[in-house]
This record gives sequence, structure tokens and C-alpha cells, in this order.
Amino acid sequence: MSDLSNSYAEFESEVSRWMAAGAGDFEEMAMRVFEFQRSACVEYGRFCAEKPAPSDWREIPAVPVDIFRRMALRSFPAERTIRTFRTSGTTGEGFGEHHFCSLSLYEQAAKFGWANAGLPADGNVVSLIASAADCPHSSLSQMASWLAPGGRSFFGEWEQLAERLESADDVVLFGTALAFLDFFESLGARGLFLPSGSLAVETGGYKGTRREMPKEDLYRLFETKLGLAAESVWNEYGMTELTSQFYSRGFGAHCGPPWCRALVVDPVSGREVGEGETGVLQIFDAANLGSVSAIRTRDLGIRRGAGFELIGRDPAALPRGCSRSAEEMLS
Repeated sequence: MSDLSNSYAEFESEVSRWMAAGAGDFEEMAMRVFEFQRSACVEYGRFCAEKPAPSDWREIPAVPVDIFRRMALRSFPAERTIRTFRTSGTTGEGFGEHHFCSLSLYEQAAKFGWANAGLPADGNVVSLIASAADCPHSSLSQMASWLAPGGRSFFGEWEQLAERLESADDVVLFGTALAFLDFFESLGARGLFLPSGSLAVETGGYKGTRREMPKEDLYRLFETKLGLAAESVWNEYGMTELTSQFYSRGFGAHCGPPWCRALVVDPVSGREVGEGETGVLQIFDAANLGSVSAIRTRDLGIRRGAGFELIGRDPAALPRGCSRSAEEMLS
């Protein structure tokens, strides 16, 4: 292996141990990841060369998420790529690509992040997401395959899912907002009241699809169709260009695992906004070791303590995302 390969493997083990411990000096880790990626990723190094040297993790240069559509961002040799996940590729926007030389940190982030949010992962997760076998370029499908393995995916098979739920013990349903809406519509006037302790995790939004529904209305359907109050429904915030996820419960703020941080920044100055103010989400994800860990998204949020209240995509952004992909498959 090249020196870069050796460096990545050593760093991966170190970040993995940090994630498993769930605690440590985030500032030190973030700065070391930055120094590694600035040297290992040529494109990121050029980007950083035009920026002031950061004095803490908040000042680490964050690449606009659109860069993933324009160039391959790798902090490892290109020939060691084993998997590439793609964004949905909305018309006129093209595909964003996230390359991996190992899925170890991604699997760890998915499972540990899920548990860190307080969600159970003891074999009762049922997926409304297309399988990784059917969608090999979908990072969300890969995540769902780890959380709901062994044929527990019912994407588009709504009658079979209804039958499964009618005789189920407590379950955790995991799917896109659009898939849940499609499932609810398939039930017609029926309602399935899940056992006590059951939960749902919705993700993805609608992102320019033919259907839109306010979160309050969607969560009302969770109650009328499944008997789940808002506090039993989580939202997962993630994207192809990240490796880790942020979660909110009911109508609360989104929070991430210990190896991630989210900033809400002014889109012009790049400075963090004040408590309760609105800005663009900027994420630092240490599990993004193989690409770039600091990313400026196109999503808007309100700063809520160490977390954020998600508003949605920047109105200037083109529609894209996992729900759009799901809509195309369902139709």
C-alpha cells in the first residue's frame, strides 16, 4: 500500500476507537482530521490554501456540498475505492458522488448514531426503504440494510407490511416521509394501532416531488394510522455527502453523535448565528474521513443550543434527495 493508504488505515482505526468510546477531545480530533484531509485530498488542499488557517474546529474550511457533483473528493488513493454512493441526480443538477475505500466507519456511524439518539436496535427495526441490493448506489439503502437486515425491508409492499404490523410486537419503522405517506394512503380508512413501545423514524422530506405535506400533518397521520403520538416519531437528517446522521424527536431540535458538530452560519460571513437565529447548516463529521469532514449544506436551520431546528432546503436549491428517488420508483 502507498503511504497515503497506510495513513488512512491508521487514522480510520483511531477515529473508530474514538466513536466507540463516544467521548473524547473533539477539538483535538477535528483539527487532526482537518490536517490529514488537507494533505491527503489534493482538491481540498487547494481549497484550504485560499482560506485563513483555522484556530479551532469552527473555523475549519467547509466545502459547499455542490462540490461533490463537480469533482471526486478522496482522502485515499482512487484505486482503493470499493463503493460510491450517489445523490438522486435531479434534472439539471447531476449526480453528487461520495467515494469510500471502507464502509467500516459508515456502518459504525449508522449503528452508534442510532443508539446515541436513544433508538432501539435489537432486531425489531422494519424498513420502508428500498434494499441495498436494489439500490446499490443509495447510502440510505445501505444504512437501512444494516439496521433492518434479514428481509425486513417492505419498500412498496404495503399490504405485506400491514400484515406484518398486525401481528407484530413493538417495532421501529424506518422510512422516507414519502414512503410513509404512500403507505398511509394504501391503508385507506384502516388504522393499525402498534403495540406500546413502537416507534417510527422518518427521513428525506419531499424535495420537489409531486406531494408536499407539513410536518404537523404528517405526524397527525402517524397518530391516526399507527397510534403513534408525535413523541414516538423521530426525524433522521442525513445526506449522501455525509457519513453520520442527526436525529430529532417529535418537534424537538436535531442533535448529532459525539463525533459530529453542526453549526448554523450566516451564508455571507460564514460566522455562527446567535441562538434562535436562522442560517445555513454547516456540518463537521469525523466519520467522513475518506472525503472531507467539513461541509456547507444547502439546508436552512435555526440554532437551538448545540443542535438545530431544521427548516428545509434553501429555496434557491434545486429539488433533490432520497424522497425524489423513492417517488420515481413508486410511480
